[in-house]
Amino acid sequence: MNEINKSLRTSKKITLQNPTNFKKKLLYWAQQYNQVVWLDSNNYPLQYSNYDAVLAIGLYSNLQCKYPNAFDKLKNYRNNINDYIFGYLTYDLKNDIEKLTSQNFDGLHFPDLYFFQPKKLFFLKNNILEIKYLTQVKDDIESDLSLIKTIDLNKSIKEVEHNVKIKKQISKKQYLKQLNTILKHINRGNIYEVNFCQEFYSENATINSLEVYNHLNSISNAPFASFLKLEDKFIISASPERFVKKQGNKIISQPIKGTAKRLTDKISDQQLAIDLANDQKERSENIMIVDLVRNDLSKTAIKGSVKVEELCKVYTFDQVHQMISTISSTTEHITDPVDIIKSLFPMGSMTGAPKLSAMQIIEKFETTKRSVYSGAIGYFTPEADFDFNVVIRSIFYNKTNKYLSYSVGGAITAKSDPEKEYEECLVKAIAMKKALKN
Repeated sequence: MNEINKSLRTSKKITLQNPTNFKKKLLYWAQQYNQVVWLDSNNYPLQYSNYDAVLAIGLYSNLQCKYPNAFDKLKNYRNNINDYIFGYLTYDLKNDIEKLTSQNFDGLHFPDLYFFQPKKLFFLKNNILEIKYLTQVKDDIESDLSLIKTIDLNKSIKEVEHNVKIKKQISKKQYLKQLNTILKHINRGNIYEVNFCQEFYSENATINSLEVYNHLNSISNAPFASFLKLEDKFIISASPERFVKKQGNKIISQPIKGTAKRLTDKISDQQLAIDLANDQKERSENIMIVDLVRNDLSKTAIKGSVKVEELCKVYTFDQVHQMISTISSTTEHITDPVDIIKSLFPMGSMTGAPKLSAMQIIEKFETTKRSVYSGAIGYFTPEADFDFNVVIRSIFYNKTNKYLSYSVGGAITAKSDPEKEYEECLVKAIAMKKALKN
């Protein structure tokens, strides 16, 4: 691997009096740029969290491409840049790994892969802000900070009338029919589990993307929230799930499988969390994916280093209770970080098991191309570390063609009840639907 060029960036650390207020101003100020990646943990207590929030803005170089040889292109780009790069991987990069295609309808038209080297970086942890600007723009640090501090959010943020009429890509009747056919495949032993999703969409939609993000984030307070503005394409995400993180030689994956709604009554709500923890169907779904992730991690792991650190633990979020497992491994120092991600991609929690058979079923029975949904958003560091989420509970918007979309899904196993699976989808869609209301 290349040596890190530390002269690339100029760094500065400052102590903030009001980090919460500064975060709001920082994201608002960033909207002047055509390339914005904002990652926010919402102060959720996570074991493997490095930062409370990260902002990457301003394009210095970038890579965007479709799936043939996309991972090789990303590997070359990352190694040549040897700097921070931020972006996303779409679910359809599966076609770069297996002999698969994506022929379904795509209303969004996002590139299959997009990464950029930002001119300006902000890392926030507790009340410490670390700024890292490319040396070419280091003289902007003080003037940018002054501008951010003087923003009056009460005057700056203007309410914008959203025009969004949500439609279902498939009817409930179609969904139940497809699910029953999938269950036949499961009963025949073709697959054990498949994540089946459906899209909700709006044509001729107009929204204020930042306002929608702020609304969605206030509803969900998710630990892997993100806001991406890449020219005319926007991703507004309230993801609760980490896909994979590399910290030194340690790799961590934290799949989610198992969902229960929240209730306003505390005792009843707590009981739902207990019921989820003891639900054999939900636990079996989770354990199947844990086995899949263990197998995927072993492809790049030092022999005997794959460990299940946490199995089927229930975490509580503002909208739902979720069952999460944590699996880790250790890799050799010489293993390229892009190869690690490729060996795990797409994440098992969004495919099913066996992975290839599940992806074939998904392609056959889903009606739309997943694109960024069930892909990953995150970044690589110059030290070859990375952190990526799973893109769920997210809204996608192509401002040019005014197409807006969000998708939801669930794990289907032999014990699945189609009616209950449909209801679970609607529970997962509540936050996105609310965020789009004025």
